[in-house]
Amino acid sequence: MRELNFPKFQFRFKNSENKLFIFDEIRKKYVILTPEEWVRQHVVHFLINVKGYPKSYINVEKVVKINDMNKRYDVVVFSPKGEIFLLVECKEPNVAITQTVFDQIARYNSSLNAQFLMVTNGLNHYYCKLDYINKNYQFLADLP
Repeated sequence: MRELNFPKFQFRFKNSENKLFIFDEIRKKYVILTPEEWVRQHVVHFLINVKGYPKSYINVEKVVKINDMNKRYDVVVFSPKGEIFLLVECKEPNVAITQTVFDQIARYNSSLNAQFLMVTNGLNHYYCKLDYINKNYQFLADLP
């Protein structure tokens, strides 16, 4: 897999039926290693090991209902009060971060109301703080 713009992390892998799997610390199981999963697992390790968010506050690939359709978000971090603190959208490294990607996370967030958003393809990371009172957002250099 391609090297990403994250610190180096230790991952667990296994081969089964000619497919490579990576262990997900949150879902506590091996999942097929795709380019997007490679990014997602780097994000999870970044959130736990660099940002210090507890594993118990993180969800990976859960269903969210958007306009009566079931969609799946990549990563959510909850606050200690159970509110959604951070919503993360992951793309594989060869997918450019465009307005379409920001539109997708905005649609998901219309149901989730996260305080912060992160969009990444593993190479480029974008962070936003949302201000629901003034109905705007601010790009950040990093996550709190």
